[in-house]
Amino acid sequence: MLNTLKELCRLNGVSGDEDEVCRCIRDRAEPFASSIRADSLGNLIVFKRGKKSTGNRLMLAAHMDEVGVIITRVTEEGFLKFDFVGGVDRRVAIGKPVVIGEKKVPGVIGLKAIHLTGKEERKKAPKTESLYIDIGAKDKASAEKLAEPGDYGAFVCRPEEFGDGLFKARAIDDRVGCAIMLKLLEEDLPLDVTFAFTAQEEVGTRGAFGAAFSVTPEIALVLETTTAAGLPGVESHRRVCAPGRGPVISYMDGAAIYDRELFEILRRLAEENGIPWQTKEYIAGGNDARTIQRTKAGVRVAALSAATRYLHAPASVGSVADFEHMLQLTRLFLDEMARRLEEGIKIERE
Repeated sequence: MLNTLKELCRLNGVSGDEDEVCRCIRDRAEPFASSIRADSLGNLIVFKRGKKSTGNRLMLAAHMDEVGVIITRVTEEGFLKFDFVGGVDRRVAIGKPVVIGEKKVPGVIGLKAIHLTGKEERKKAPKTESLYIDIGAKDKASAEKLAEPGDYGAFVCRPEEFGDGLFKARAIDDRVGCAIMLKLLEEDLPLDVTFAFTAQEEVGTRGAFGAAFSVTPEIALVLETTTAAGLPGVESHRRVCAPGRGPVISYMDGAAIYDRELFEILRRLAEENGIPWQTKEYIAGGNDARTIQRTKAGVRVAALSAATRYLHAPASVGSVADFEHMLQLTRLFLDEMARRLEEGIKIERE
């Protein structure tokens, strides 16, 4: 699975511009899919028949998109003005390399040098309008041959393992969920599963609404990442979770309250099978579950996440063991859902 994750993290897929990622996933999924389709929002919906026929009752979801930038203007001097797509901390963007548009034009996010700033100016985080992207153009005409307003820009970071079992890359959020779903698609499944590779999660979980509305599942498991803040200088009660301590099983975040029975099932499966797990010790954030659970008459939702440092930054860090444990626990969850159906235990609420 790690090689698949590396491949996905090399691809550019800023929210609204997920085509490159979507094509790769489609190519990987098609040989194993019973049916596959893309919708008008850019979601890729893959259905695979399992040993037990259940239709669209169970859906797994992971988003393809990542945070990045979008070009808004070309200056007379040949620099690119831009805005961020998704929640990017301006403080970590300065000096970072990016690639712009389909041509993958290289550039660097720039700011006035510290030597030219005043004392008070240095105390504040720069505003987006003070930043620019330097693509090495000598003037506006040269720059316009390479980029134009509306072009997307993605951060640059080589995916690689490092340290004590850790992995760094951009877009771990949420290519890890996509990689897990691709791995499951290659396997024999205990029941029918719909895999929703969603678009535009980072700008308001927009794609998930269309995906859930068309699939109409009874239960959805969202495979995600979540903020890890076990770092120097962070108060213990705000550290949320930590890489290497197992998948995060959510009971609540800043946008959703998760189905309690599904939470208990995931917790029990982890404990019975020796899989380390953790919860979020600080209520914050949100993901596609918030939109999925509100679709039509409502959907029972659960979430499994990989604790990841530096989310929405040019480089993020997660644990390889956590990724593998997420895959293992998701397999067990599918087996449990199949067993319940076999024994006549309802998976939907009365």
